[in-house]
Amino acid sequence: MNRALDRLPSLRRRSRHRRTLTEAGSVMLGVVLLIWSLLPVYNMLLIALDPEEGEIEFTGNLWPPEPSLEGFIDVVTQEARYLEEFWSQFGNSVYIGLLTMVLTVLIGSLASFAVSRMRLTRGSLLTNAALLTYAIPASFLIVPYYRIMHSYGLFGGPWAVIAAQVTFATPFALLILQLYGKLIPFELDDAARVDGASPVQLYLRIYLPLMTPALAVVAIYALLLAWNDYLYQAVLLSVQNMTVSVTQGLLFTDNDAPWNAMMAAAIIYVLPPITVLFALRRYVAASLTTVSSGV
Repeated sequence: MNRALDRLPSLRRRSRHRRTLTEAGSVMLGVVLLIWSLLPVYNMLLIALDPEEGEIEFTGNLWPPEPSLEGFIDVVTQEARYLEEFWSQFGNSVYIGLLTMVLTVLIGSLASFAVSRMRLTRGSLLTNAALLTYAIPASFLIVPYYRIMHSYGLFGGPWAVIAAQVTFATPFALLILQLYGKLIPFELDDAARVDGASPVQLYLRIYLPLMTPALAVVAIYALLLAWNDYLYQAVLLSVQNMTVSVTQGLLFTDNDAPWNAMMAAAIIYVLPPITVLFALRRYVAASLTTVSSGV
């Protein structure tokens, strides 16, 4: 017994030492991952502030000797090559992204409510069938979508891309909303039905308010899916409905592209999803906390 008591301080020191090393390793790993994640963004900013149209990336400098906002001014005034219609293209991107987000949240919430809260028979079959669509890469479906949009007269317009992106985002929305919905007790629905609530009232007054954190996750996912898309926008949109992401692809077809203006446009382009992410971060954190505690 005495020997065990004598060894107790040593064991405590080893435990504290091990905990300190673990925390230090975690901090170092986090710093490395943060730098690795921010490095491309820093490089974009570096080129955007370079008055020599992006020559700084070949000089090895960590900061432009004479930083300039000329690239951002050319974007705002639409005077740079490829960016003569920047604000129109930016508006097209916002239109596609927001409608994809809204429709995905609406369709996903209605479908998950019908499957889980209305207790439909074989409702899980709908969810599983939707998830099976992810087994086929989206790039393989571009030709069928091309023909479908032509058949429905949607080719060339933003609704062609919106329909495709909502189709891709809805299965994920169903999965997330059903997982989160299982944490909400059915007794709330039963009590509301006893008070005379209709299915529409259940959906609007009970389901949607309680599902707000999960809906925020779905909204961010759908927005980013549409915002970062290139293939479907490049194939399905006409020239007058072109988006910023497609225009950025022109960089690789020009040996003398205005890199500083294009990188400035890219920085401006990423601001809306970042704004939405920060606006909904409280709900996202609540969703992750609820799901982890429920698991």
